Amino acid sequence: MALGDGGCSDGAMTDVRTSRLHLHAIDAAEGERIVARRAGPADAWADDFPFEGDVGAVGGFLRATAERGEQRPFGYYRITRLADGQAVGGIGFKGQPDGGCVEIGYGLAPSARGHGYAAEALDALLAMAAERGLSRVIADTTPDNIASQRTLIRAGFRLVGTDVERYHYEALLSIGPRAP
Repeated sequence: MALGDGGCSDGAMTDVRTSRLHLHAIDAAEGERIVARRAGPADAWADDFPFEGDVGAVGGFLRATAERGEQRPFGYYRITRLADGQAVGGIGFKGQPDGGCVEIGYGLAPSARGHGYAAEALDALLAMAAERGLSRVIADTTPDNIASQRTLIRAGFRLVGTDVERYHYEALLSIGPRAP
C-alpha cells in the first residue's frame, strides 16, 4: 500500500493505492456527481456504479462536509480498479475519530463483488487509521449480509456484538507506521 499520492503533511492525503486498487478521497464536487449519478468528463465508472449504497454513503459525506468542513483523510474514498480504471464502489469513514476510534463502511457495485476488493480496501484504510494513531475501527452489517460479514473477518475484524438489526465488528489496530 502506498499512502499519500498527492498527500499533505497535515493529514489531508488524497489517495491510497493497493496492489489492485486506487482509493481516491473524493471532494464535494465529485460527491455531488455520484449522488446525481452523472459522471463528469474525466469519470470512468463501471456500468453499475454508483449503486444505492454509494449514493447513501456519499450523501452522508456531503452532509458532514457541509456541516463541519473538510473530512479528509477521514472522508469517503472512491474505489477504482487499477486493471481497467473503472470506479466500482466506495469506502469511507462515518465521521471523524473519537477517542481513538472511527467507524467505517464500504460497498461495491454488483459487478465487482466476489474478487476481494472490499477486504483489500479495508486493509488499506485500517493501515491509514493506525498510522494516524487510532487504536480501533468499528463496522456493522445486517444479519443477512453474509458476504459483508466474511469481508470484515477477512480484513481482521471480529464480531463483538449483535442485536436484531445489526452485527457489530471491531478491528484493534497496532498504532504507528507499519513496516513496508
